[in-house]
Amino acid sequence: MAFFSGSTRLTAVSISLSPFARGIFTPSPNPNVTPNRVVVISNEVPLSHPPFSTGTLKWRIAATNICKQESIRVDLNLSSVKECFSDEELHAAVRLRIRTFYDFNESCGVEDYRKYLTEREYEALKERVAGKKIGFKRVSCINATLPSSITLKSFAELCSSCKFSNDGKDCIVVGTLDVNQCVRLADELTGKKPEGIEADLKRAYLSNVCVAKELQRNGFGHALISESKKVARQWGITDLYVHVAVDNEAARKLYEKGGFIYENEEPAWQARFLGRPRRFLLWADLRLEK
Repeated sequence: MAFFSGSTRLTAVSISLSPFARGIFTPSPNPNVTPNRVVVISNEVPLSHPPFSTGTLKWRIAATNICKQESIRVDLNLSSVKECFSDEELHAAVRLRIRTFYDFNESCGVEDYRKYLTEREYEALKERVAGKKIGFKRVSCINATLPSSITLKSFAELCSSCKFSNDGKDCIVVGTLDVNQCVRLADELTGKKPEGIEADLKRAYLSNVCVAKELQRNGFGHALISESKKVARQWGITDLYVHVAVDNEAARKLYEKGGFIYENEEPAWQARFLGRPRRFLLWADLRLEK
């Protein structure tokens, strides 16, 4: 679940799109979603699309990342889903997004480029959350986190790359999204509701929605959406939007389960111009959920 476009160049490595700097990602559906391993995690069981490619880096065009390898079944009660207020957790959320939306091929300099992307997107997100980005009235990063003690050793890369400290305890960001109070998002379809002056005050968009591939199908996506709607209502938002790739059926079902319905769709020419899958614009009326 995410959405973006743009371009950046760095020595020996080039990338066609720049997600976070623009504000939103769009995950692409994986047509072959067949988890081949499931491990149950609970309090009783302690636990020791086609990418757009240039050079050494591939960007996954997706609004909801779909697990295609190992999958862990987790008791959702063990997680925490809430707004992020610490810089360390914000940085961990960005690392999960970079890990989710980009494929890095092993080559000289790729680790430096990964760090560059992470720091650039971290600063961009920090600017939006701090209310310093023109065009965004308010932005909140919402994360799903788990204690590091219950994460499998076989997924050490997830643990190490998305870890942060919370009150002296190590936790891992396993899902994340942004709620953006604004009239529109760059290079995306604009919502039609509400009309007039209220659009600036009562309209918001979800963006950068993703869940770690190892932990999908555990309810984290639904929990993130539920929490985002709660935060949006606290802001006085009445109309919440999200963009999703037309062929991303899993993401559409997730949003429909969360109360979103179809409002509009991106013209084919625009999607071709931006070099990405075509999008649907989905809408949720938060006044119906009070």
